[in-house]
Amino acid sequence: MKALALLLLSLMTALPAWAIDVESLRGPRLEELYFVIVRDSDAQLLALERGTTHLVTDLIRPVDIERLTRRDDVVLSLTPAFHMMEMGFNLRRSPWDRQELRQAIASVIDREGIVRDLFGGYALALETFLPPISPYFEEQVPRFGHDVDEARNLLARSGWSWDGSNRLVDPSGAPLEPVRLLSPLAQVSPTTAELAQRLALAMESLGLPVTVDPLDFPVLVERLNSHDFDLFLLAWSLTRDPDNLFSFFHSSMDVKNGYNIPGLRDAGLDAILERLRFAPDETAARQAASEAQKALAELVPVIPLYSRYSVTAHSKAWTGFISSEKVTPDNLWSLLSIEPAQGPMIPFRWNLGEEPRNLNPLAAGSAYDWQILGLLYESLLSVDPYDLSDRPGLAESWTLERIGEEDKRATRLTFRLRPDLFWHDGKPLTARDVAFTLERLKALEVPRFFDSVRDMASVNSPDERTVVVTMDQVSFWHLHNIGGLPILPAHILEKVDSWRDWQPATTDHGEGLTELVGSGPFVFREYRPGQYVRLTRFDRYWRLPLEP
Repeated sequence: MKALALLLLSLMTALPAWAIDVESLRGPRLEELYFVIVRDSDAQLLALERGTTHLVTDLIRPVDIERLTRRDDVVLSLTPAFHMMEMGFNLRRSPWDRQELRQAIASVIDREGIVRDLFGGYALALETFLPPISPYFEEQVPRFGHDVDEARNLLARSGWSWDGSNRLVDPSGAPLEPVRLLSPLAQVSPTTAELAQRLALAMESLGLPVTVDPLDFPVLVERLNSHDFDLFLLAWSLTRDPDNLFSFFHSSMDVKNGYNIPGLRDAGLDAILERLRFAPDETAARQAASEAQKALAELVPVIPLYSRYSVTAHSKAWTGFISSEKVTPDNLWSLLSIEPAQGPMIPFRWNLGEEPRNLNPLAAGSAYDWQILGLLYESLLSVDPYDLSDRPGLAESWTLERIGEEDKRATRLTFRLRPDLFWHDGKPLTARDVAFTLERLKALEVPRFFDSVRDMASVNSPDERTVVVTMDQVSFWHLHNIGGLPILPAHILEKVDSWRDWQPATTDHGEGLTELVGSGPFVFREYRPGQYVRLTRFDRYWRLPLEP
């Protein structure tokens, strides 16, 4: 473990001592970008070592990381991640509606052992509801450390008991029936599958019979969306803002396809989360975020397990990658900057560890989908890779104003778009596209985005480059909620009748394009399942140098 700790420290400190001015980037220089689908971990490493791929993300196994550190032709990067793995309960059904049972289960899980045995130390044991990298992380929360005896005592004090076969009996005298823990397939996520077995054994030590139910990821998501489960394992990629706690745990988000998967409904917590969501300034936001994390740690709607480090490896045959203490090189800024270290331009091949299941920007939910979609669609704002501050995106400038009378305060956001923005099909991108996207996302109640637009009172486009959005109430987060949404072309979106069933990747748009038309630096060309997704450079992208 000492060697691993030293390796971890060396990776975390092997970062550039200087920062690139991302506003000055002019790219992408790449002409073609392939997302090569390689699911097997061993095959991913072989592909990188043989040069058939140039970048591998989400390295998990310590043996793989140590293997790559011994190579002179590979660069490894590591940062803490906005990541959380959790085991959740369905609070809508018994016995998971019993808080003391959830607390007891939290006490029989050895998080430190999980991090040590499954990740060799390349993860952080987590008992909080935001990862330590978050600027709103609250360390002083109620904790249920690994203590099986205390877990059993906690249940006994609440009227639980055990029958002759050591099966847990609820306070009414009914032995608990066997339950199922939904988990991804071992072929797709072997570490998570092993984790599921460990969790099942831990709960059995408490007298709770658990069977692991491995499912293909789309099936697992559908079971969660329809609330057809007992327990689940799920990892989240979080954002820089803590208002995701509202999305995950406020009662109003307990709807089909909503993010409140456990179905937590607690009036006291709701009040705290509403103060978080509508915090007028950073001081109020920090206070509410702290209170929310403390309340959630007591309620235990899910059990946080660990937060992974983000570990990425790329070939030294390429140069220009951008990384920092906040981000590894697998980011948009890198793709604008990279080029071969020598020789002519060739296609860049990025390993994709899973099939993109749904290339529909209104319905896609997985990180694999958005690794691709995030290069096709842009937002009004971008995020600085060094300090996570706001940077211009489609909007070159913006203002935020507090308006209204004292008893009905509101927020007005005004975005000024860049000149000469274009969609991949050559049509101009104007304020009408932005306004139409925001209005449609709210009208359709698209679950992934509805929490961002639900408080939108109106949106107007007084001219082709100005968008004015009025949001109900005052909130510190309104700017990020609206500024971070992907903007879609109105001339395509207005033709979509059923957003869930829309298949833009296979619907012809003419001139060699599908309906996956965005304004981002890359254009979607083809998806061959089991092989690759191919993108090409968008030659009218606004960050490219102007032609002489």
